[in-house]
Amino acid sequence: MSLFGDLLSTIFERRALTFSPGRRDPRPLEELVGALVGATGEVSGLAVAASILQRYQELDDDAKLAFFHHLAGNMNIDPDRVRATLDAYQAEPGKQTYRAFMSAVEPDRQELLRRLNQIPGATEMLVRMRADLLRLGGKDPEIQALDQDFRHLFVSWFNRGFLVLRPISWESPAHILEKIIAYEAVHEIESWEDLRRRLVPGDRRCFAFFHPAMPDEPLIFVEIALTADIPGSIQDLLAEDREPLSAEKARTAVFYSISNCQSGLAGISFGNSLIKQVAADLASELPNIRTFVTLSPIPGLTRWLVAEDIPFADADPKRLRQLAAHYLLSAKRPDGLPVDPVARFHLGNGAQVHAVHTEADTSEKGRVQSAGVMVNYLYDLGKVTQNHERYAAQKEIAASSDIRGLDAAVRKQDLRRPVSEQPAA
Repeated sequence: MSLFGDLLSTIFERRALTFSPGRRDPRPLEELVGALVGATGEVSGLAVAASILQRYQELDDDAKLAFFHHLAGNMNIDPDRVRATLDAYQAEPGKQTYRAFMSAVEPDRQELLRRLNQIPGATEMLVRMRADLLRLGGKDPEIQALDQDFRHLFVSWFNRGFLVLRPISWESPAHILEKIIAYEAVHEIESWEDLRRRLVPGDRRCFAFFHPAMPDEPLIFVEIALTADIPGSIQDLLAEDREPLSAEKARTAVFYSISNCQSGLAGISFGNSLIKQVAADLASELPNIRTFVTLSPIPGLTRWLVAEDIPFADADPKRLRQLAAHYLLSAKRPDGLPVDPVARFHLGNGAQVHAVHTEADTSEKGRVQSAGVMVNYLYDLGKVTQNHERYAAQKEIAASSDIRGLDAAVRKQDLRRPVSEQPAA
């Protein structure tokens, strides 16, 4: 971790020791919320903020949802005031009219969240509060509008400039390693020995982003295997009896698992920065590494095949590869972006769909979500910017000639007909 990151963590950790919430405030929670937004004294404001956070943590789900509805309905913008201040600014643009307009368009609940965040440890509490909001709010329009305020603030509070990249090793604190085990979302870590196999050998790496206000909570982490070639199977990559490779002999860095850790930060993107930073660091540390790829799941493949009534249960490996390539390149949402969420993530980062492999994930989860098929996304560091720009502007998917050939082989077929009735590809 950088010196600046160490300094930030130290500041936040010391700050956490400087304030105690003191005596419990007996006023109703809604009254405390109003008092905090209207508070003018720093000490009294901190005391009220601490009371609100303490009281919130004691609420059951029904009371939390009622609290969110209070923020959404009673601390919203006033449309009439917004229109009036906009008219004033349009009539006479200037500092005062602009300030009045900006004040009108910002709901009081944003200022509430800022003032709550002054309490040591509040950032983590607010992240958990948003996790509750997402869990309880459903599709309620008012709650979704409130979530936009959380998200607006979190984008600023968790921007790349504040994030600290830390390597995770077997020597990392036990409480961090426990969270790596708990948060692993792609390939379950079954035991401490399993974790050890992913961290100790010289051809394995793990990195995580932390925020100085949450020094004991990883935000996102990536697991990496250093290999000679591009792998086509997660079983081989994680095999217990595999022979470790000297890092100096490796030619490929494989990002085989990326896990977001905080549900309260959903929609706040860290993966793009994480992959590019780790790739740059590995290229500097190990100049023999020339290729950066993923070995990624295809979580929406079988669900899409079933929804489209495309038979695949008896498909041979060649057919499965064709269907997977077709899904990744041609299955689109109404907005023109790929249906598959992992594809959207990597393609949005500037990666290329490089290769698909059958029997690549033979776990129950792998069979259910993708019939065992996995995909390599290639991060060509010289082309990621160009790929990203074409994807963002034109929704153009970068893909290898092999993937395009597999897609082309089935593009003109009636995929709902049995394989035996299809013309030879």
